[in-house]
Amino acid sequence: MTSTEAALRTAVAELMPRAKRDLTELVALKSIADGSQPDDCSKAAEWLVQAFTDAGLRDVRRSTTSDGSDAVHGVAPGPEGAPTVLLYCHYDVQPPLGAAEWKTPIWTLTEGADGRWYGRGAADCKGNVVMHLTALRALAKVCGEFPLTVKLIAEGSEEQGTGGLEHFVPPNADLLRADAICVVDTGNSALGVPTLTTSLRGMVSVDIKLEALESALHSGTFGGPAPDPVAGLIAVLATLHDADGDTTVAGLDNSGSWHGDDYATDHFRADAKVLDGVDLIGTGSVADRVWARYAATVVGMDLPSVAESVSAIQASATARVSLRLPPGESGIAAQDALAAHLAAQVPWGLRCEVTRVAVGDPFTGSLAGPAFDALQAALEKSYGVPMATSGQGGSIPLCNVLQQTFPDAEIMLYGVEEPSCLIHAPNESVAPAEIAHIALAEALFMVDYAECRRR
Repeated sequence: MTSTEAALRTAVAELMPRAKRDLTELVALKSIADGSQPDDCSKAAEWLVQAFTDAGLRDVRRSTTSDGSDAVHGVAPGPEGAPTVLLYCHYDVQPPLGAAEWKTPIWTLTEGADGRWYGRGAADCKGNVVMHLTALRALAKVCGEFPLTVKLIAEGSEEQGTGGLEHFVPPNADLLRADAICVVDTGNSALGVPTLTTSLRGMVSVDIKLEALESALHSGTFGGPAPDPVAGLIAVLATLHDADGDTTVAGLDNSGSWHGDDYATDHFRADAKVLDGVDLIGTGSVADRVWARYAATVVGMDLPSVAESVSAIQASATARVSLRLPPGESGIAAQDALAAHLAAQVPWGLRCEVTRVAVGDPFTGSLAGPAFDALQAALEKSYGVPMATSGQGGSIPLCNVLQQTFPDAEIMLYGVEEPSCLIHAPNESVAPAEIAHIALAEALFMVDYAECRRR
């Protein structure tokens, strides 16, 4: 262990009480970017401006994006000829979602008996905001100055998916241009296992509406010969999976294989909270199914609820189908295939309307290069175990925008959000040790990356 590594370890450990105070202040701000909490969103953005200025960045300021949210950005120039690293995070959070299910106050950071810190946004993504601050403060304390140029971009509407930052990046390319981009909004495959996320699924969706009648009809009087669009819709949706549960959309090859680290079946069952006795669906390894293959899901249906149902044949029925797609595939091509597949399965001559709703391409991050090598080495030094690689089922459209805008940059995804964090769910939490480990790794990465670029 070098003297710099030892000093950074000590600095991060000494900064953890401050990290907890920072996270306490941030979690208390209800920065839900759905329009319901504009004051707290503004306060959170201003909090970042002050905190990153205090951590050593210059010209830290807010810029309003196309969806009305504020992006926070700043820079700390490094030595001449040093590389530039862009640090990403977001400060907006999900709504509480099931407030009655929370065991601790939603907006008060609370340390549990297990040592974890609970509160909405504690991990996603305010824990990563605090991690960045801890890494920068440790570097300043040990090195006196940053060994490379550090840029920051913090998003204010990531959870809403309204695209403010995606629209902001291309016309502000010079503001954000970097040699390496650290997208810090993912995390380790398991607690204590340093992990780089190397791919993100894409996502497309369509609505399918089937019509049979001018109006609903009494099922006793007309049931039998009168076509039931609900039954027809169920028949169409059933063709999205075969008997094993594999997704089967005509024209799409769903035999892909994942070539990174595996995802143990028992770990997946625990992470997904699958009920005892309920089988997983599909064939191949779990990693194949969640990171290398298509996955169709019916995410919504317009039908009378059971409580509001009557003895009637419905005039029409509508469903929204989401299709996740693996890296290397085209979102437009997948959406076209899904729309054509659904339309081709319609029975009984029912009128069919398929509406395209959303499309997003998958993403593959950097798998080699000086920044990748430096980050891998830093993660392994921090944790003391080999780094794993994983995919992620969720989509981050910003990554594709960054890749298109900065094609020569290395883009890497990591963070504090391991499965126990329960992001987006009640009782979200973060393990303080993950903040400390990732902060140390990020600090070491910046030192090592700057050094390797000087050689």
